[in-house]
Amino acid sequence: MNGSRRLNTGRGHLAHLNPTAESTLHAVLDDIAPDMVEMVVAFGYGDIYSRPGLAVQDRQVATIAALAALGNAEPQLKFHIDGGLNVGLTPQEVVETLYLTTVFAGFPAGLNALAVARKVFDARGVKPSTVPPRTDDRRARGLAAAGATSKNAGQGIINSLGDIAPDMIAFILDFSYGDVISRPYISPGRKEIAMLAASMARGTMRPQLKVHAHAGLNVGLRREELTEVAMQMAVYAGFPASLNALAALREVFAEADAQTPPAN
Repeated sequence: MNGSRRLNTGRGHLAHLNPTAESTLHAVLDDIAPDMVEMVVAFGYGDIYSRPGLAVQDRQVATIAALAALGNAEPQLKFHIDGGLNVGLTPQEVVETLYLTTVFAGFPAGLNALAVARKVFDARGVKPSTVPPRTDDRRARGLAAAGATSKNAGQGIINSLGDIAPDMIAFILDFSYGDVISRPYISPGRKEIAMLAASMARGTMRPQLKVHAHAGLNVGLRREELTEVAMQMAVYAGFPASLNALAALREVFAEADAQTPPAN
């Protein structure tokens, strides 16, 4: 794709998120780094965002999760929460994405991201749904969620931590899986995209990245979709994060192939 075509393609995709975004970039960058505008539009949106392997709503889930997990990009997080609503995410899906990110990036990152979401929701006059309290058993929910996405993950957690931090088993199964990952207000595929993006962006979670890449395959995500999430991280977390994520995915795909019985 030549330069002018890349730029025009990027402009179209950026305008889909926010029609005034490019003019805002010019206003804040032309006096110091005017070439950055073209880099953002042509590469970020013309080369990466325009790729067909991942639905636009899923790209926004990945971007919101990555920016929230990084914890240092409030203006961009605000832009992409607003853009996510513009392309069809619901306020509840945004909030659920941030709950999932909290598991991977910690409560300060989650709380700060929710504060940004509040600003966007207030400006638009929207709010997430009121959801009923849950009264079933947390451990049962956690084991069911772990089993649905990662097969024997629950028992694997018990086996790996029982000798050093047995209380952490309860925290992971009851809180991470039982309270958060089991929530039914965002699709299983988008949950895994959010958790993958958060772990990829942080760059220090290779084991967890691999667990949730396998889980993504288990809940029906295509390999192409997982790869696209990793490639999108080049824009939001940098090329090293993207390359490291792709290397982990290569291992996951090989492991999945090794577990697949040969066709008759």
